[in-house]
Amino acid sequence: MGRTSRKRRSSLTTRMTVASAALLLGGGGLAAVNVYASAHEDPGQPGQAPQQGRQQEQQHVATIDCPDVGTFLPDVPDGARGRVDGELATLDSQITDAYQRLASTRAAAAQDPDFVRNSILGPLKDKRGAVLDRIAQDIRRSGGRPPGRLGGMAACTGRSPDQPRQPSPPPSGRPAQQPSPQPSQPPADGSGDGTGGAVGNGPDASDFVDITSVRPNVVTARNRRGASRGTFTTACGRNENGKFNPDNVIVAPGVSNGAHHMHDYVGNQATDAFSSDDELAGGRTSCRNQGDRSTYYWPVLRVQNGRAGADADADGGGKDQNVGEIRTPSSVTLTFDGNPAGKVVAMPRFLRIITGDAKALTNGDANANASWSCTGFENRQLKKAYPICPRGSKVVRTFRFQSCWDGANTDSANHRTHVAFEDPRTGACPAGFKAIPQLVQRIVYAVPPGPGFAVDSFPEQLHKPATDHGDFINVFDEKLMRHVASCINRGERCT
Repeated sequence: MGRTSRKRRSSLTTRMTVASAALLLGGGGLAAVNVYASAHEDPGQPGQAPQQGRQQEQQHVATIDCPDVGTFLPDVPDGARGRVDGELATLDSQITDAYQRLASTRAAAAQDPDFVRNSILGPLKDKRGAVLDRIAQDIRRSGGRPPGRLGGMAACTGRSPDQPRQPSPPPSGRPAQQPSPQPSQPPADGSGDGTGGAVGNGPDASDFVDITSVRPNVVTARNRRGASRGTFTTACGRNENGKFNPDNVIVAPGVSNGAHHMHDYVGNQATDAFSSDDELAGGRTSCRNQGDRSTYYWPVLRVQNGRAGADADADGGGKDQNVGEIRTPSSVTLTFDGNPAGKVVAMPRFLRIITGDAKALTNGDANANASWSCTGFENRQLKKAYPICPRGSKVVRTFRFQSCWDGANTDSANHRTHVAFEDPRTGACPAGFKAIPQLVQRIVYAVPPGPGFAVDSFPEQLHKPATDHGDFINVFDEKLMRHVASCINRGERCT
């Protein structure tokens, strides 16, 4: 696919829709906040009792739940990967289009119980079926065998606000669940039904938790004899130069707006959907150490303050229901840690790692890896809720990336199986995997008190905190990466 020219920023021509809400803060009284609301949300009939309104709202379809096909394609032949990645991006676009139609037809859906099935889900199934057929053909033509269940992944369902996710078993190498914080109203781990009872694009008040109501819950493996105890920190700024795009060169290479949400970038300044490894190797970097041309990116965080962002009518922004002002982080810390069970080996150049799951609302929590907290309270981490921080405290997002590598591949067809997490109790890697330096991203934001912010997401994921994720491409000079591993193995603190 040829390179295209795309304008990333657009003039301010539309304004987002916000709704006021109130949330009782522990010991802090009532705080007025701004939370996303859909411009098409049906508030109920005039004079309708509140309970009746809630019952009517629960009959609405809040979002569209489709099987994540890419998760089930771990063995795509190399010759078919480019075409299959493009088809997977087409599936994402189809879901986005269907969700946009759902959001714009709330009134019709409320009047006709069969409207969503006949007018949205039925056509979507047909479109997905055609794409799945092409994926199967691409795999066969390259000598592979498509999964037998591929054809059964065409159908999607409409999820009502009170419909829980289907539990998913954790994959091999996932860290065990941390102890749950003590429940409050809403649950302190944000583990409600995943939609908070909203029919808008989210999030809503139930997605936020007062961090002071959460008990300390961080558990880490203890260092053993022979552990690699050092760290290497790379300083790459906090995206002060405003590099944003809605691409994802790892998951959807060659596809503009492959993420349907905006990303912050630090490090490599050449990164977009069309970047080749050679272009990344020659790209400028915002990192102080010019030997680090790695790409670090994550969904932007927006503040809902009644003002539209500069991308209000752009792909990845308002066109994909990501509204509000993008907030530049107060600080970004990028640290590579060691392994509590032994030494680490250098990462291979162009290794790609995705941590977390951008589709955790509909996929379930098996690959979710978000950690939300507040400065001064970072021994209390939230996986499924945004934190409400006390005054003077800032919001913290932390990503701890997979730190075990299969020793052979820099990527995999589903972008996950070539790396794994260490055992949370022992620190050991799964059999056949080698420990590598663990990237830890810590991103801090100053936001107004209360639940008036959210990360960007695919529209149908409703801006849920569990969908947060981080992406990394290693473009360290090989000599510098060997120094990183050596420093960590010697137990030193290097920069």
